[in-house]
Amino acid sequence: MRRPGWPSRFWVAFAVAIVKPISWLLVKKDWRHSDRLPRSGGIIMVTNHLSWLDPILVAHFLYNHGRWPVILAKSGLFSVPLVGSLVRALQAIPVYRGSTDAARSLEESRRRLAAGACVMFYPEGTCTRDPDFWPMEGKTGAARLALATGATVIPVAHWGAQEILPYGARRPRLLPRKTFHVQTGPPVDLSKYAGHEGEPVSADVLREATADIMAAITAQLAEIRGEKAPETPFKRPSDN
Repeated sequence: MRRPGWPSRFWVAFAVAIVKPISWLLVKKDWRHSDRLPRSGGIIMVTNHLSWLDPILVAHFLYNHGRWPVILAKSGLFSVPLVGSLVRALQAIPVYRGSTDAARSLEESRRRLAAGACVMFYPEGTCTRDPDFWPMEGKTGAARLALATGATVIPVAHWGAQEILPYGARRPRLLPRKTFHVQTGPPVDLSKYAGHEGEPVSADVLREATADIMAAITAQLAEIRGEKAPETPFKRPSDN
């Protein structure tokens, strides 16, 4: 019997055969507080974005702790020959940006959560442009979904992928071997926004809830780095 949110056994084996060797080869692991990650039930996992490599490394972390990441991917990928078939098979959800179909990804995410999946969000929507690699302001999709469903939001911060493949770089820096740090935080407390399940949520509430989610991710990253995070998050570029 297929577990909620997981692909078929064939596609799980296919992905694991590719991802795990790459992950073990590229990085040493520093995974902290993984006991905070629920092993079952629908959850929204939110994380920072530093490099095009980190989805692979975060996926390895989740898989090793009993969760399959249902990733929201750009809709354009689904029309690319072979790639589109692959991302569908791996249970990714298409994101339709800047169109009347934008709500479809959230509705599909809602359905997956109800079935017990781990839906993985990058609230920033793109790799951070903060010069010091702190999380930027987030988009409201994860907050909207959480408030609409009451699903648990788990913040996960990571650090190290940008040392291997910086944003915009074409070639990875493989040596010396880097450490990929991951830290799971406690659930984000969104109780002050309770009562919105099934109801329209104001833009102000969505922004406040999103700020709380981003603050939770940033707090975990600050612990990993042993540094104090900026008081005000970097303002995201207008074109993203």
